Amino acid sequence: MVQDTATGFVREIMLEYAALTGLDPTGARPRRYLWTDAFAVCNYLDLFRRTDDETFRDLALRLVGEVHRTLGRHRGDDPRVGWISGLAAEEGEQHPTIGGLRIGKDLNERAIGEPFDERLEWDRDGQYYHYLTKWMHVLSRVASVTGDFTYLRWATELARTAHAAFTYVPPSGGGKRMYWKMSIDLSRPLVPSMGQHDPLDGFVTYSELQAARNRFGASVGIDLSPEIADMAGICRGTRFVTDDPLGIGGLLSDASRIARLTIEGGVFGTGLLESVLDAARVGLASFAARGSTGYPAEYRLAFRELGLAIGLAGVPEIREGLEAHPGVFGRAPSLLRRVQGLAEYLPLGEAIVGFWLDEQNRKAATWLDHREINMVMLATSLAPGEFLKV
Repeated sequence: MVQDTATGFVREIMLEYAALTGLDPTGARPRRYLWTDAFAVCNYLDLFRRTDDETFRDLALRLVGEVHRTLGRHRGDDPRVGWISGLAAEEGEQHPTIGGLRIGKDLNERAIGEPFDERLEWDRDGQYYHYLTKWMHVLSRVASVTGDFTYLRWATELARTAHAAFTYVPPSGGGKRMYWKMSIDLSRPLVPSMGQHDPLDGFVTYSELQAARNRFGASVGIDLSPEIADMAGICRGTRFVTDDPLGIGGLLSDASRIARLTIEGGVFGTGLLESVLDAARVGLASFAARGSTGYPAEYRLAFRELGLAIGLAGVPEIREGLEAHPGVFGRAPSLLRRVQGLAEYLPLGEAIVGFWLDEQNRKAATWLDHREINMVMLATSLAPGEFLKV
């Protein structure tokens, strides 16, 4: 009964999202935003799995196509037209991700020579690496659900393009680094600093795509071995600990994928999973001690908290995987202790979801100002299965 109630609520949210953003019924000017749409596709796929209603599979596929046709092309207020890759119309349709995908922000990107304004930059368009990795994961999931390997090819083309644009060797030498935000055409960095978890996201996502390629056949997509090696090198010098709830949720989501990929084919060594779990535990302790989940809705950002709830939802499956496949993990008892420590925070995730399920809390300005991303991530927190799969 609880499962049926959750499914019904997710269905309600996702049909509302389709109407709000011009997906269904089709709007003259659909509103597409890459991060939100990535979670939305997974939600539609999860609803299809739960209900066998092909309406939701079709919504997922329509949304993928609409993202590519909207965010894979230049903006309407940009003098440039067509695919941001520069490909001609027909070839661009065959390779819609090969130039990357825009974020979908309200304002156009900062012009060449225009002074940097940190506050304004959050509202400007461009390309974010951590949004692109979400979309690679989505395309991999669509390929798995539909059996259409075209989506995996698009995912690997996006991976190669993003990697080439966002990674660089500093003029002072040393190992590779990453830019956080690039211009729409990927020709220049807009924010040169490196996202704390971007290397980990890239390493795990590329590995997921490589595993899918090996499973489906080596002729599908692009071999990402060089890119995986690059990301492994960048990860070695990166500290993962954060007390940001969305960042902690991302760590836990990556841990779920690492565990699944290790069980499926020994993709990772035990050390990476240990490091990610340890970082998540430290961050969770810090976040919980802050007590911000006791604040009124007006002082809370739902999508950041819900990102944590989504990550925590994967902890029981990590534990089950370790218990069912002890031989796969070289230090299974040590890992189990780590996961059991994280399981102490499962009530925190449940409390976050319960808080935002309260209709009164969803009337706060902090909810309404970010309505679409909040509602989609609330739906994912109730049905995270497809998002956490590989």
